[in-house]
Amino acid sequence: MAVPAYIISRVADPIFAVAIGIGAAATRINREEKEKGKTSSETWQTALRRIGLSKTSP
Repeated sequence: MAVPAYIISRVADPIFAVAIGIGAAATRINREEKEKGKTSSETWQTALRRIGLSKTSP
């Protein structure tokens, strides 16, 4: 029996990988900011700043 080349499908595998990566990054950012004692709003602003969507400085 041949080993499958893809876990889900040729198109869905990269999409799944990107979704997992984004989720992992969001979880890490949230955890780090909560450890610093920041609020959810401050955490959201930090996340936007890290990905380059916010013009506010730290």
